[in-house]
Amino acid sequence: MIRHDSLRIDPKRRAVLDHKKKQFAAPSFKQQDYPHRLNFYDVPPTAEITLEEFEQWAIDRLKVLAEIEACSYRNKSPQETEAHIEPLLKKFLPLASNLSASAGVVNEQLRNERQKDHYSHFILRLAFSATEDLRRRFVRAETMLFRFRFQKDDSKERHFFIESLNLDWEPVSKDEKQELAEQLASSTPGLRRFDDETWYKVDWERIPELVERRAVFIRKGKAYVPQREQLSMVIADFTMRLEKAMELTSRALPRLDEDDRLTPILNHLSKNFGSAESVYSESEGVVDGAPITAASIDPLSAHFPLCMRSLHMTLRKNNHLKHFGRLQYSLFLKGIGLSLDECILFWRQSFRGFTDDEFNSKYKYNIRHVYGDVGGDANRRGRGYPPYSCQRILSESAPSTGQTHGCPYRHFSVDNLTALLQSTGVHDKDILRGVQEDVEKQRYHIACNRVFEWAHKAEIKKVKEDGSWNQTDLDTIVHPNTYFKRSYLLKSAGRPSKE
Repeated sequence: MIRHDSLRIDPKRRAVLDHKKKQFAAPSFKQQDYPHRLNFYDVPPTAEITLEEFEQWAIDRLKVLAEIEACSYRNKSPQETEAHIEPLLKKFLPLASNLSASAGVVNEQLRNERQKDHYSHFILRLAFSATEDLRRRFVRAETMLFRFRFQKDDSKERHFFIESLNLDWEPVSKDEKQELAEQLASSTPGLRRFDDETWYKVDWERIPELVERRAVFIRKGKAYVPQREQLSMVIADFTMRLEKAMELTSRALPRLDEDDRLTPILNHLSKNFGSAESVYSESEGVVDGAPITAASIDPLSAHFPLCMRSLHMTLRKNNHLKHFGRLQYSLFLKGIGLSLDECILFWRQSFRGFTDDEFNSKYKYNIRHVYGDVGGDANRRGRGYPPYSCQRILSESAPSTGQTHGCPYRHFSVDNLTALLQSTGVHDKDILRGVQEDVEKQRYHIACNRVFEWAHKAEIKKVKEDGSWNQTDLDTIVHPNTYFKRSYLLKSAGRPSKE
């Protein structure tokens, strides 16, 4: 039996803990209350969640942020962005108001929704704090999400939320208001009744949006902000706090290296910002009832994304593809529903310059391996390898001379890319110019989606008007097989599969 006094520590010998380490020494795990729908995410979550929740909640939020960023890149109007984002939020990140409780939504559901929102924000904060570019993009997307929710929130709940923040806004007194009446009135466009307006004084650096618009009066380092510009003040404060928090998170990030459960998940999430690859499953690229055979690949290639179209055109021109091109293309064909036997037939007919013995000895085994027909348990227990996502294709090594795999938007020169697009029927100068701008800014998936929307503009308009497709059926394409399926369904007046 151990005596209690044997565990005593001499005060003179007690180790002095670094204050930064001390805050992590004894975490207190508790369920948090969420009195408001909105959140400034000032307090990190402390309760335990499962590893599955950790990953899935982050993926769901990533899906929303990726679409928000895509809307921004495409210069969609606020109304268009709202129409695009609202169904995604309902599907992946619902967040009901307190008033919903009186309409049948139980408090437990409200708490679960707000907990998911809280945790998913902090998980992605960890994932995107590693580099300055990721931090900047994350803050921008999160600010846009917060703005959208703030504007949609009930006015009473919004008021109570703002009061809970204890923001450092100094009300302008009546005497100062009268003293500066002329300056305040002239610097507030559209002001109708001066006496009914309330102003606040804040440091001018905290409201860059209003300063840029010249919508406030500035004196002695203070900006005089009318109450009706409350949104700008709250948004500016949200952005400022998040930027500072991301800097602190980036410094603490190395401590997570010891946790081999979380690090791979965070790395995977950070690599897929803007594409949300993880939400794709292999079956999503298959079109039920479509005639996917070796003989149908030529006509179906009209629905292929540019990466696969390029591989197909090269194959038809040279009757051959090198290893990585064959691998990328075989996985894609498998993903659209081409059977193993039909895939072997397709490649055998394509490789016209080889005898049966040469084809069987050099190429047939690799095709069977892709499908999981050979390779044992190491090969996904007989399922083979999944089709490559856009992110996988973009992150793979660039093709060398004579190779044709990869993404044309990233790996082709501008001249070669333009020539390839024109050879597939894209001659619109505005589209080609837009693609070039996207490529220069390394927005490769946006360039691909731009071409898709142009090529299917009539069909997209039709399904929107007749209501056969909803907005989530037309979200940003982040997988070559999704590109094929959506193109095939639109051109054949098909309907997307419903969950």
